[in-house]
Amino acid sequence: MTFTQAIQSCLSKYATFSGRASRPEYWLFFLFVILVGIIASLIDWSLFGSSIHDETGGASVYRLDRQPVSTISGLALFLPHFAAAWRRMHDTGRSGLFVLLPSLVSIAAILVATFGLGLADMASGRLDSLLTGATLLILIPLLILGLFSPLIVFFWLIRRGQPGPNPYGPNPQEVSK
Repeated sequence: MTFTQAIQSCLSKYATFSGRASRPEYWLFFLFVILVGIIASLIDWSLFGSSIHDETGGASVYRLDRQPVSTISGLALFLPHFAAAWRRMHDTGRSGLFVLLPSLVSIAAILVATFGLGLADMASGRLDSLLTGATLLILIPLLILGLFSPLIVFFWLIRRGQPGPNPYGPNPQEVSK
């Protein structure tokens, strides 16, 4: 699969979460998303960047106040990239839900930290230490999983797809178009 074929394939399946995506299809489209992001950031910087003079040393510090081109391109490419990652997980024989693993772990850790430690602060006496200990028993493994879950998902995304058909469809490398 060529670079342009991967882009055409992923954009034509803009919000298609069924089927499978081959490694070249996903990673070439991922490269496209990165390149579009870089180009959009350069356009934003050249059109909307501003310089501010530092009061202490007089040096110019450049900052980007607005990023409309990056925001629009990011929003436009989010869904096809997410769908391609979902289909890529299917190609490895896993549910597409595994793409959400890092986000779900982060949300769970935030909720446990917010509500668990918040309840421990409101409690008094012996209940206080019980809730804090229980919160930490849940929070620490969540934080460890939060550190490693992106690596796990990355490992699955770079793996070779399952040969032959699987529950998610035929192997895209073996299907003639």
